[in-house]
Formats: sequence, structure tokens, C-alpha cells
Amino acid sequence: MTITLSNVTSGYSGFQLSDITATITKGSLTALIGPNGCGKSTLLKTITRHITKTRGQITIDGTDISPLSFKQLAQLISFLPQHPVVPAGITVEQLVGYGRAPYQNLFGLRSALDIAKTDEALELVSLNGLRNSLVTDLSGGQKQRAFIAMCVAQNTPYILLDEPTSFLDIRHQYEVLDLMYLLHRKGKTVVCVLHDVAQTARFASDVIVMKQGSLVQAGAPHDVITQDLVLDVYGIRANVYPDPITGTSVISPLPRD
Repeated sequence: MTITLSNVTSGYSGFQLSDITATITKGSLTALIGPNGCGKSTLLKTITRHITKTRGQITIDGTDISPLSFKQLAQLISFLPQHPVVPAGITVEQLVGYGRAPYQNLFGLRSALDIAKTDEALELVSLNGLRNSLVTDLSGGQKQRAFIAMCVAQNTPYILLDEPTSFLDIRHQYEVLDLMYLLHRKGKTVVCVLHDVAQTARFASDVIVMKQGSLVQAGAPHDVITQDLVLDVYGIRANVYPDPITGTSVISPLPRD
């Protein structure tokens, strides 16, 4: 399956995405990068229909998503917002189990498959030992892994994550990045908003660069992330050179003077 955006316009009062045309290929780990307020989160929310597009078309494997019910869409795309709400008094297992909601009836009864998918997700994110702990008692990194596990339990081909590494220290950032990469290796299509350009170059298979509501460039990180792009998009002069171990791009800002 492939997500295709064709001349998509959307937004809200004071901000608008302008004619976004892009392809998110099956099995990719696609990172959206660009300055604060450039429209990265708005683009994710437009794909998930949390924000209604005003023009253009979004398709999954050639099928227009507009007529789909929210339940049908939730069986194709799981979405973790930037600031997910932690319900009071629930355990990690209960939170992860919420990912099965698109497959349950009005009574919310869990099937054997729901239980199995919840267990698999907890195991994948290494939280099985904390399944009975309250979500509110977890560290920041553990909470983020629990929410990602909820998306995994949803068992969709596409997982969209809005700034999943924000507010985490560097150790927990890399735990989340490693988890996204693992999902990508397992065949999931992961689309995430990231701010660290070097982390994008290290982990992403594809990158979409945005600026002021428009798509600037898209492609493989080693083709897209250049000194000229960093200057044009972020307004800073920087050296971009390959890491001696991984070969992926490292960005080193130059002194202003």
C-alpha cells in the first residue's frame, strides 16, 4: 500500500498547507522535517482526517480515503499525537488494549485476537514486565513506548507519530528511534515528525522537507539533506558530512561570524 497526496490543501485559521503532492511508500520510515510551524503536524492530521482537507485527494493504494468511516480508516492508519492524554487510573495493559478499539463492537468485549495483539505489542516494546503498572507511574520514555505499543496493537499497515522524541532525554530518544526502526524493519510503514536532522539522516529511509506550509523537497536523506537545504529551510550555515561509522549525514552549524 502507498499513501498518495495530490494537490492537498488544508489548515486552520491563520495557517494553510498549500498544494501538497507527495508519496509515502509502503514499508518506508518517512520523516517529516522543517522549522517549527511549517505544517508537519498539520500534514499528519490531514492524512488521518483530524483536519479536513479543503482541496485535493488522499489515497491509500489508489483508494480515496474520504468516503471511509473513521473505523475503517483506523484499521489502516494508527496515529499518535504530540501530546497524548493519559487517562487516570489505567494500567499499561489497558492503554495498549485501547488500540484494539477499531475491531471491537459497542460493548468493547475483547476477543482472543485482541488479547494476543496486546500481548505481542507489549513484548515488542519491552513493557511486558510493567503491564500491570499505572501509566501515570511510568517514566517519559516508558510512557512513549506504551503509547507506541497501543499503535502497534491497532495492527495497521501505517503508523503515524507526531514528534515521538520530544521532551525525552537523548537515551530515551534513541530508544524510541530504535523502536520505530524495528517496526520499519518488520514491514510497517512509519511516518513521523522529527526535529533533529542528523537523527533523521541516521534512521529514516525517506524524508519530506517542509517550509511555510509547502513541500520543499522529498527523497532519500543522503540526497535531500545538504548544506544548501539546511541554509534555505533553517536559515543557518552548516557543514554536512558523513559520519565516519554509519556514513549518514552529520550536521555541524558554523559560527555566525
